[in-house]
Amino acid sequence: MESLHEPLDAENCGLPMALEAMGERWSFLLLRAAFNGLTHFEQFVGIGIARNILANRLTKLVEHGILLRQPQEDDRRKVIYRLTEKGIELLPAMIALREWGEKHGLGVPSNPVLIDKRDRRPIAPVTIRAQDGRVLAYEDLAWADWAELARDEATRPAEEPA
Repeated sequence: MESLHEPLDAENCGLPMALEAMGERWSFLLLRAAFNGLTHFEQFVGIGIARNILANRLTKLVEHGILLRQPQEDDRRKVIYRLTEKGIELLPAMIALREWGEKHGLGVPSNPVLIDKRDRRPIAPVTIRAQDGRVLAYEDLAWADWAELARDEATRPAEEPA
């Protein structure tokens, strides 16, 4: 990568905020369970987490807006946890981490495999893509300042109408 790099302080980067919300093993495993349809406290206990840690992690995920805690409609004494839109947006990161673990830990793809419902085919690997859809490698990436990009855009010739 080129000489410009992202600031490494915690205030100017989204990664520390994301790690504050999700940077603990049980949080990821609870999120995986939620993506798999678990909604009740007792169901989450089944992943092998201690009840006190579970209560703490669920509270944290709710506080960060990743899960929504609400009374169950048919029995208001019971509580369900549902993914919020913010939580659902973590799916690509979860898939990328799973793929990395399969490649560098397991050495083989996990089973079951995540598929496209329409075509019933395994999803493509998570990649970094350019605006035009090209898959980018680490060597293809560079950091740029937003102001610099705005200047570039202002001086770029207008595209011909299609």
